[in-house]
Amino acid sequence: MVDLWYKENTDFKTIAPVSLLLILGIASVYSATYDAGASVYFNRQLIWAAIGFALMITIMFIPFRTLQMLSFPLYGLSVIFLIVVLIMGKMVAGSKSWFGIGGYGLQPSEMVKVTTILALAAYLSERQVNLARWKSVAIAFGFVLLPVLLIILQPDVGTALVYIGMLVVIIYWAGATNFLMILLIAPVAAAVATLFGTTAFLIVIATTFVLLFILRQNWLFSAMVFSFTVLMGVSVQYIFGKLAPHQQKRILTFLNPDADPLGAGYNVIQSKIAIGSGGFFGKGFLQGSQTQLNFIPAQWTDFIYCVPSEEFGFMGAFAILLFLTLILLRGVQIASMVKSRYASLVSIGVVAALGTHTVINIGMSMGIMPVVGVPLPFMSYGGSNLLTNMIMAGLLLNMYANRKEY
Repeated sequence: MVDLWYKENTDFKTIAPVSLLLILGIASVYSATYDAGASVYFNRQLIWAAIGFALMITIMFIPFRTLQMLSFPLYGLSVIFLIVVLIMGKMVAGSKSWFGIGGYGLQPSEMVKVTTILALAAYLSERQVNLARWKSVAIAFGFVLLPVLLIILQPDVGTALVYIGMLVVIIYWAGATNFLMILLIAPVAAAVATLFGTTAFLIVIATTFVLLFILRQNWLFSAMVFSFTVLMGVSVQYIFGKLAPHQQKRILTFLNPDADPLGAGYNVIQSKIAIGSGGFFGKGFLQGSQTQLNFIPAQWTDFIYCVPSEEFGFMGAFAILLFLTLILLRGVQIASMVKSRYASLVSIGVVAALGTHTVINIGMSMGIMPVVGVPLPFMSYGGSNLLTNMIMAGLLLNMYANRKEY
């Protein structure tokens, strides 16, 4: 009887790519630390991977209703941790976002991604919630913007961006109107476009105007959205001037890495060299010159994608993208097949978080997105992030196992 339940409710289509990415990640961390005198990071990653895998399987068996019932309390507790870390946290790389525990560190902002997904899913699945009403929209936004504000105060802009990506996708899946989606996306698009020049900014503004005209919603609200979009674009230069110097350099480096090849643009340039030099089949395990000669500092963290790309070439880079894509597509399938609205929103929240991480990390490794310190799921070194990813994978397994629950 147990064997029958296990076969019917275990989602091997999630477990398989997660396990393969774990193996590739461990191998990549080993290679990146092999000649860097940093084997301690590899040993720690092995420990985190083992704990994470056990967590993933454990979460699969947690009663579905228990998860739903604990969503709000877990969210409240995690927000308290975000507040405490601002007071008592350890400063690392200019960001006060860590609790130091012996030789290890715990980053609450990573774990709060999970509790935010659970709480937002629990709220949006309540019968009285209607995203056509501004009160419901404001409360839903609040669940995400509260941790975002606390994380920005650390400051950790990269992690905050992931939360925004989660909000947009979950709100859309929950049935947000097209007007609300324009309200979410247009101002951000205008702000980003401004960095690329006046022409890009004007294209976004014109597109926003046309979409609002086609929707023919309340003209007052439409005018407010359009005005806010324009304001976001024109205020970018002012906001840019208020950023910390290292954050300004990251943005300028994103626009032109060669402007500071030995400073802020160094990692991006070396990353692109590593990826491009791998060719089709790569240089071989432990044979990557960029990796083994330590051209990229602490490559086992945010720039881990360069390691398999150099040592296994296009095939290695493609394999990572394939496994990540399989996980994301499976998450969407689970979100579509489950009976419970809560389970569907949790599943799509996991997809949103992992997908945002993937796009930002690989984008910055290839020089097409700014370097904002976002790790690659299941690959980058780091206990907090890896455990969070494994918990998310466990949530997908749980939602699949309980797909017939309402």
